[in-house]
Amino acid sequence: MTVDWAHVFAGRVGGMTASEIRELLKLIDRPEIISFAGGIPDPDFFPTAAIARAYEKIFQSNTGAGGALQYSISEGFTPLREWICAYMGRLGVEVGLDGVLVTSGSQQALEFVGKLLIGPGDKVVVTRPTYLGALQAFSPYEPTYVSVPMDEEGPELAALEAALAEKPKFFYLVPDFQNPNGTTVSLARREAILDLCVKAGVPIVEDTAYSELRYEGETIPCIAALDAARNGGHLSHVIYCGTFSKTMVPAFRIGWVNAAPEVINRLVLMKQAGDLHCSTINQIVLHDIVSSIFETHVKHLRAQYKERRDAMLAALAEFAPPGVTWTKPEGGMFVWLELPEGVNGTALLERAIKEANVAFVPGSAFHADRSGQNTLRLSFSVTKPERIREGVRRLCNLLKTG
Repeated sequence: MTVDWAHVFAGRVGGMTASEIRELLKLIDRPEIISFAGGIPDPDFFPTAAIARAYEKIFQSNTGAGGALQYSISEGFTPLREWICAYMGRLGVEVGLDGVLVTSGSQQALEFVGKLLIGPGDKVVVTRPTYLGALQAFSPYEPTYVSVPMDEEGPELAALEAALAEKPKFFYLVPDFQNPNGTTVSLARREAILDLCVKAGVPIVEDTAYSELRYEGETIPCIAALDAARNGGHLSHVIYCGTFSKTMVPAFRIGWVNAAPEVINRLVLMKQAGDLHCSTINQIVLHDIVSSIFETHVKHLRAQYKERRDAMLAALAEFAPPGVTWTKPEGGMFVWLELPEGVNGTALLERAIKEANVAFVPGSAFHADRSGQNTLRLSFSVTKPERIREGVRRLCNLLKTG
């Protein structure tokens, strides 16, 4: 008798769906495709020389190599956690080692948060739109999503207040240069969001993957810092998720979580059960390079990505037909387009690939309720300025022809 796997699978498997972005990344290897799909760093900017030197130092001694290739503690490589503590201190958050867990990218942090906080039917508040990877991380735990619309300053407060009244487990938010729409939540809105969540007793899961990639405007304190300022420098209502994937190298798969120690203690147990710990050698190498080049490297990234963002905004201003609007992000990797009602982003993608050799991500992927059919996300991070201009021209010509 054969196994009926569909019957054997746990019920929560039904909440697991493929990432449209991960599938679209396969198109990047086709040279004829101008891809605005994957929001990934440009490998031309990876600090390969510094990485090579760091690995070389490890293997210069048998003792160093042995430790780097060995099992390690689940919480993470202690010097790297100490660096994270110092980094958070500069942001205004006083966190000790007991408030830090190193994770396999911020994606694992989100998955752990879902496992820790969500039970079947529990409500989770997200923005509309929101990060697709967060939906993928949370959905297997069978939440009911409550989506809050956004304006140019962030989540709309009246809608958020109504959502919090439904007693959700947490509010998930990307406050800086949001993936997918590039919006940055204003300082006044951050304060108001924190006020509402504190009043409702609802924690905020703050995803800061893009916060270092600011190209213009004033830096805005993270919500974790606002929370800490009200609580003697320590975190109370915020779970802060950070990552080195956008600033250093995604293949290291190193991110982290800051939260109150009682939260971190539970997350460490999940880490032990999940994969024991992140790669020891990768953590050692990452600590070496962030200790020596973090500030200068991020400064270089800002200059390079700013040029590409500017190229995309200029091309849209030149070629976009009437009825198409787009965001003008101060940083990050994304521009969000809203098309006239009736234009379907998924159908447009099929045409764009076949007729124009251009790829992007349909906006409905970033909506918990699969709305936003007339929206799409363009990423400028891995495409050179001249190719950005040409890709936008081709895409806009398709929109003009209907």
